[in-house]
Amino acid sequence: MCGHNNTMSIPPGKGPHQVGCTDLMVGHTVHGTFLRLYYPCQASENPQLPDWVPCREYFNGLADFMKMNRALSERIFNYLFGNCKTPAAWNASFKRDGKYPVIIFSHGLGAFRTLYSAICVELASQGFIVASVEHRCLLSHPSCDIAKPVSDNLEEVWMYYRPLKSGENEFPLRNKQVKQRADECIRALDILFDINSGKSVENVLQCDFDLSTMENSMDLCRIAIMGHSFGGATVIECLCKDVKFKCGVALDTWMFPLDEEIFPGVKQPIFFINSEKFQWIGNIIRMKKLDSAIFPRKMITIKGTVHQSFPDFTFLTGNWIGRLMKLKGEIDPHIALDLSNKATLAFLQRHLNMDRDFNQWDPLIDGKDDNLIPGTNITIPQSSI
Repeated sequence: MCGHNNTMSIPPGKGPHQVGCTDLMVGHTVHGTFLRLYYPCQASENPQLPDWVPCREYFNGLADFMKMNRALSERIFNYLFGNCKTPAAWNASFKRDGKYPVIIFSHGLGAFRTLYSAICVELASQGFIVASVEHRCLLSHPSCDIAKPVSDNLEEVWMYYRPLKSGENEFPLRNKQVKQRADECIRALDILFDINSGKSVENVLQCDFDLSTMENSMDLCRIAIMGHSFGGATVIECLCKDVKFKCGVALDTWMFPLDEEIFPGVKQPIFFINSEKFQWIGNIIRMKKLDSAIFPRKMITIKGTVHQSFPDFTFLTGNWIGRLMKLKGEIDPHIALDLSNKATLAFLQRHLNMDRDFNQWDPLIDGKDDNLIPGTNITIPQSSI
C-alpha cells in the first residue's frame, strides 16, 4: 500500500507459489553484480514486505532522468511512493519444488532493480526464479534500510543517470552502455550457476537469506532474458552474446542502442510486446530487421498503453497524476499487465519446452484479444520495408 492512497498497491502474484525476494551483491568492484532475486517461497505469517523504493537516493536518480528539480521531486516522489511496498516476503525461506526455470530481467534507462516488481513477482508466483539486475548506468553500490554492506570499509558511491553532453554523439555512448548491460546480465546468470552448483557465493549485503538453500533448484537448460525499453535492447544484445539464453521477451523496446550488424547472430525466439503510444516508424523498422523465416519472431501491441505501462508506477498513481506524468494509459493497468504477463508465460512455455498450462494463453501471442493488436499499430511505408 502507499501512504497517500491506501487503495493503490502493486498487485501480488496470481500463480500457485507465494513469492519471496532478497538482494544479492557479489563483489563491489566495477565487475561486481547487484540484483533483486524473486523466488517461490514457503508460506509464512505476517511476512515483512520490503520498501518498493529502497532508499531516497533513487528519487534523485529519477529526478535527473525526468529533468526535474531534485528537492521538489523528492518531496513529490516521497509523498506518492514513500510508503509503497513490494508484494514479496523479504528474505523468506526458499521453497524447494523440483527445478525452476530462470529469467534475467533488465530494467529501463533511469530505472533500477525494484521498479518492475509486478512483472517479476507474477513470474516467480508461476514457478520461475527471477533475477532483476541493477545496471550501473544509473547508480552503483547502494545500500538501503534492510540491506547494509557487510564491511564498514566499503564506500557507497552513487552514479546517477548521465545525460548527453552538448554536441555529444548519442549512439557510441548507448551502444557501449547496452554491451555493458548485457555483460552485467551474463554475470548475474553466472552467479546463479554458481549458487545452483553449490559453490559458496558471498553476499556483500547483510541479508538473512541462505543462498545455499537454492542449490540444485534451477533448471539451467531453461533460461530466458526479459527487459523493458533500454532493457529490451539489452535482451537482443544478450541473445547475441550468450546462447544459454533460450529466448527473449522485449517490452516496448528502444532499438537505438543496438548495432544492426549483430542481428544475424540472434538465433533464439524473440517476443516484442509493445505499447500503443511509444513506438514510431524507425523503431519498428529496426525490430522488423530481426524478422526471420527460420527463428520465431512475434510482436503484439497492447491497446491504450503508454511506455510506462510496464513499470510499477502505473499501479501507484491516480488517473490525473498518472496521465499528467504519462505513467498511465487509457486501459486499466491491471488488464494491460495481465495480458502482457499471460502472453509472456505462453511464449516461455512454448520456447523453453515447459510442461505447464500456460499454453491456454497461446492466442495472446498472436494478438487475439479485444485489447491487443497483432503486430504493430504503426503504419510502415511500403518503401521502408
